[in-house]
Amino acid sequence: MDKSYAIRTKNDMQDVLADPLASGPETFYHMVRGGTDRTNITIWNSGLVGDEYIKSYGHYHVGKLGETYTVLQGEGIVIFQERAIDVNGIPKDDEIVSFRALYVRPGDKVRLEPTVGHLAINVGDIWLVTSDDSPVNLEEKQGVSFPSHADYEPFRKLRGAAYYVVRGIDGKPTLKRNMNYKIVPEASIEGMTV
Repeated sequence: MDKSYAIRTKNDMQDVLADPLASGPETFYHMVRGGTDRTNITIWNSGLVGDEYIKSYGHYHVGKLGETYTVLQGEGIVIFQERAIDVNGIPKDDEIVSFRALYVRPGDKVRLEPTVGHLAINVGDIWLVTSDDSPVNLEEKQGVSFPSHADYEPFRKLRGAAYYVVRGIDGKPTLKRNMNYKIVPEASIEGMTV
């Protein structure tokens, strides 16, 4: 298999789902990584796991690495969350000082600052497709799936982001608080038309 391609399955996502036992698609998303010289492409399946929309795993960057997503197709929500920092400069994973959920559509560009944890969610009926400029070392053992510049552990241990994006009773995306976090600011989905 091509070393620049990987998939993330429902089994891979168990640790970050609101309801890991809920039924849903077997494949969540496809990753095609361009190495350090080309952009990356991510393709999210559409659908739900229980009432939660298909999403990426979520991670923080290691070091001062920013990233820009460009939405090529579909509708999504990009989550941004920033952790509190203790007196020694260590992030407090379960204390979020800033949280945004931004609705995106084709042509949108989203800049992710280095300290912001992030993930994307497909809230449409077709694939959500993005490109990004995050450099990936294709020579790393798991460079395509779990690049060394990304820290997935805070999302794993807290079972996802500070909020899950779920289908509301009106059939539209809404936020549901992840109770594993100690401190989380109030939030809503920005940019969605009612």
